[in-house]
Amino acid sequence: MSQTRRNRVYNFRKVNSQKNARAPWAAGIHRTIVRAKKRKGQCGIMKTEYLLEREVERVMAALMPSNRLVCKVCLHTGLRVSDVLALRPWQIGRQFWIVEQKTGKRRRVNLTDRLVSEMRSESGGSKWVFPGRDYRKHRTRQAVWQDVKRAAKAFRLPQNVAPHSFRKVYAVELLRRYGDIERVRKAMNHSSTSVAMIYAMAAAQLEAKYPAKAKK
Repeated sequence: MSQTRRNRVYNFRKVNSQKNARAPWAAGIHRTIVRAKKRKGQCGIMKTEYLLEREVERVMAALMPSNRLVCKVCLHTGLRVSDVLALRPWQIGRQFWIVEQKTGKRRRVNLTDRLVSEMRSESGGSKWVFPGRDYRKHRTRQAVWQDVKRAAKAFRLPQNVAPHSFRKVYAVELLRRYGDIERVRKAMNHSSTSVAMIYAMAAAQLEAKYPAKAKK
């Protein structure tokens, strides 16, 4: 190999290594997508999908009041529905900490005064913020899931909508507001930025597919 050719190969590798250094999350996104495709086959990358702003309003309006509050908390905080349902009245305030059930990680939660007031009223003296039919237990994820599914079906939404969709809306809106993927990663308590990037790409694809709905 001539010296000129060696220099070209060296420069090519150097430029590409610099590109990867500027975007360290790129390789992580690719690996995450590949793993997700292998796990889910033809079902797609995500089990639940992002909602446009107008669709969020429609689903919220169709929910039962108690389940609407559960989803409002998910939408405002980005918490998983299982963590919202496990909250106890003595825990909640303008700012408090929880341990996520799925990951075991500690996470800080911020609420508005209005949400705190609504959640305390919802508990009705129970030891749970969202009590179930059996007052000794909190409401089940299945109960909220079924109500969200019913509300989405009423408006014939094309996406696979579930309570987790509100967590994804929170992540995407946070990314749009600040444009900082690392900030989103920390807010969501993710171990890497690749998951948040997948949320953002899914939102962009949905808006491209349904542009009329996105503009409303």
